Amino acid sequence: MPASRSYDPHPSYPPVGAEVTAGWPAAVAGLPHGPLVLAVDGPAALNWGALADGLAAAVRSAGRAVDLLDVRGHYAPSAGERLTAQPVPADDTFFTPLSEATVPDLFDSVPRPERPTGNAVSVVYGPGSSRCAPDVLWYADLPKRYAEAAVSRGELPLGTNLGSPAEPGSLVRLFYTDWPVLDRHRDALAGRVDRWIDTQDPAAPASLDGASLRATLAHLARGPVRTRPYFNSTPWGGQWAASELGFTPQAGNTALGYELIAPEAGVLVGEKGGPQVEIPFQLLCVGHPEDMLGVDVHRRFGTSFPIRFDYLDTMGGGNLSLHLHPREQYMREVFGWPYTQHETYYVTACEDDARVLLGLTEDADPAVMRRQVEDAIAHGRPMPVEDHVQSHPATVGQLFMIPAGTPHASGAGNLVLEVSATPYLYSLRFYDWLRKDAAGASRPLPYDHGFANLDTARRGEDVTKDLIQRPRTLRDGEGWREEVVGALPEMFYAVHRLVLARGADAPDDTAGRFHILNVAAGEGAVVETHDGRTHSLAFAETLTVPAAVGPYRVRALGEGEVRIVKALVVEP
Repeated sequence: MPASRSYDPHPSYPPVGAEVTAGWPAAVAGLPHGPLVLAVDGPAALNWGALADGLAAAVRSAGRAVDLLDVRGHYAPSAGERLTAQPVPADDTFFTPLSEATVPDLFDSVPRPERPTGNAVSVVYGPGSSRCAPDVLWYADLPKRYAEAAVSRGELPLGTNLGSPAEPGSLVRLFYTDWPVLDRHRDALAGRVDRWIDTQDPAAPASLDGASLRATLAHLARGPVRTRPYFNSTPWGGQWAASELGFTPQAGNTALGYELIAPEAGVLVGEKGGPQVEIPFQLLCVGHPEDMLGVDVHRRFGTSFPIRFDYLDTMGGGNLSLHLHPREQYMREVFGWPYTQHETYYVTACEDDARVLLGLTEDADPAVMRRQVEDAIAHGRPMPVEDHVQSHPATVGQLFMIPAGTPHASGAGNLVLEVSATPYLYSLRFYDWLRKDAAGASRPLPYDHGFANLDTARRGEDVTKDLIQRPRTLRDGEGWREEVVGALPEMFYAVHRLVLARGADAPDDTAGRFHILNVAAGEGAVVETHDGRTHSLAFAETLTVPAAVGPYRVRALGEGEVRIVKALVVEP
């Protein structure tokens, strides 16, 4: 029996067709001879000045003349205003709808660089540079966690937000405008990019040629794959991931663990110990939607990967804010996301007396609750939360269902695996326990949105009956069983659990729809596909099994029982 292993924070996969290279000289060496126009497109939150300097120096070192054209200097004066969707209500300073603008909205007219002569290279760079009719197209990327951190710390130059050259970077603009606009642009370019550049190390960026990029994506889309995990710190965060998984807290805690959040997730490509590029997970869904998602899921969700897995770590931390998520119609009409954020909490670990807040009490009065929310914000008076929202004991292995519109919070002392619909930007908060951030400011509490979405119909005993379900066996075999631990008619996905005795081997089949697996208890497992691929999975790791995999087997590792949380779309 293969030995179990520990959690791997840097899962990676070898490229198909060519090696990942490091440094600007290696990238430049692949350029064709003769005069050419090279466009380097990419996201706005990237140090484009440093990129242009490094690339130009490498071109000159190769004995070629180079001219530089920063396409950002040719955006229309009103470009920033054109891109940003208007919030509802208009004075909402925190939430805006997802922008539906496109990169052509940046320009009144697209610049055309002069054709070089001899062996010279004309480099056009910046978001939208692909529109300048280049001979060669590169895409420079910075994984979103780094872009978010750099914007938060103010480390990037003015103009970090798309089309706004005189403004400092803003996270609201980044999340709701720049990423939606530029993600669509990136997805449209992926099929013709000649080189993918990962700028995590701006002095020596890693890169992979376009043909190998696409061959690698095609291979990964037909086999089990893990994304690169990481943990963010927040005021409520705990210490579990630091103590148990070895993550180094960014700001004192390991609050939010990104196991698989498709819009931000990346897959590391490159040999262990060598240069690696991090490729957006979303490109797997864009290039190979039926392989990744399945025909029926693709028909409903397009290329949006609709389920996410993340950790909420409050072990040694504090309560999450009391909040809920928009109902489907509100999410579409007000925020512009085509489906909403149903959630579940699976308790992976907890301290004694830990609690989960979920659902209205029988006697909850929304009018009274609203007055107390406003009083807490205006006067700093503590809100009697349990007068309105039920408090339930957290038990390892219990799943709590959280359909949109349901007030909830994970309490202190929990490690919760959040199995959720992918939309993640619209947490409508009521109360944050009067906490302040490091700068002494209170968290924004958009309670008007929250009360507009509050489901007042499910309360009291109905909460316990509907949302805290008992496992029921779906199928079983020698040494294993598969249980349904949570399913609701209004939720498009279900959460199952595979329970495997020591050494047990359970058959499964995607049957045309992707599965997501997470080892919630035990030492780990091995996933074996019908075409001979194998992928190990340690405790706390999350694995995507694409729809194209079809039949596969899950084999328990280690000396004890293994429990694997599994999620899948159940409604087309």
